[in-house]
Amino acid sequence: MSPVEPTRVAVVSVSIDLGAGRRGVDMGPSAIRIAGLNDALTALGHEVHEVGTLNARGPEITDTGDRRLKYLEEITDVARQTRDLVGDAMAEGDFPLILGGDHSLTIGSAAAVARHHGRKGERIGILWVDAHTDMNTPDTTPSGNIHGMSLAVLCGRGPEQLTSLWEGDGPAVDPKNVVVLGARDIDEVEKEVVRESGIRVITMNEIDERGIADCMDDALERLNDGTGGFHVSYDADGLDPQIAPGVGTPVPGGLTYREGHFVSEAVARCGTMVSFEMVEVNPVLDEENRTAIQAVELIASAFGKTIL
Repeated sequence: MSPVEPTRVAVVSVSIDLGAGRRGVDMGPSAIRIAGLNDALTALGHEVHEVGTLNARGPEITDTGDRRLKYLEEITDVARQTRDLVGDAMAEGDFPLILGGDHSLTIGSAAAVARHHGRKGERIGILWVDAHTDMNTPDTTPSGNIHGMSLAVLCGRGPEQLTSLWEGDGPAVDPKNVVVLGARDIDEVEKEVVRESGIRVITMNEIDERGIADCMDDALERLNDGTGGFHVSYDADGLDPQIAPGVGTPVPGGLTYREGHFVSEAVARCGTMVSFEMVEVNPVLDEENRTAIQAVELIASAFGKTIL
């Protein structure tokens, strides 16, 4: 039986690829469902509540706008809708599970979680499992793709129309409560932003040296330091592309199958995770839906599936 208390899980799908540099990731939520998400959750005793699917307009009919902030207006609109759907689910007492879609959607999902807890006088932490830190700004971005700026926005850096979406004072999350896990590809200019920001980055090199268990102990201490819980944003490219080939920005040397599951199992045991999302699954680039199947397994581990 799952050690995680059975609950009603509100599933929010965000079909968007405007924040990324290539097509296909907008189909990620469908691929994850095809891989058996609902069955996996109900087998653990959870009740699945389908909240709805948000569909961004395609790039063919959307104005690119500023080349340093591509598709800003549409991404802002989708982020606002995501914030409201996730926020409404939390207000009903549901546990939000968000499926993506590129990582720009987290500007809305994490804003919802921050706003919900902020109204109770609480901060949140963010565990960002990713090959990248996503801490670029319009001044540092080499591509203009907003999915590479999403964590910076949540830490208060970026255009005001995005940083203000959580509707509170200051940034949506205090950088001291942010942990990036599995990073191994950071743009040169972005590195300076990361150093200045105060977030904690646990690179793959550190995981190699110390082991995933010690690294997760450090991460959870930071995520829970003075917070009301933490949001997990799991980018499929945090995993090694040998086990998760269906991602738009694969980087060799990522988390192994067991390391990836250990992360999910650790947050389940911790008991203070308040929301979870799986993003950047791209079925166009996948092999026999392997990455989506892996995503479902990781989600199940975070929601209480254990070996014994």
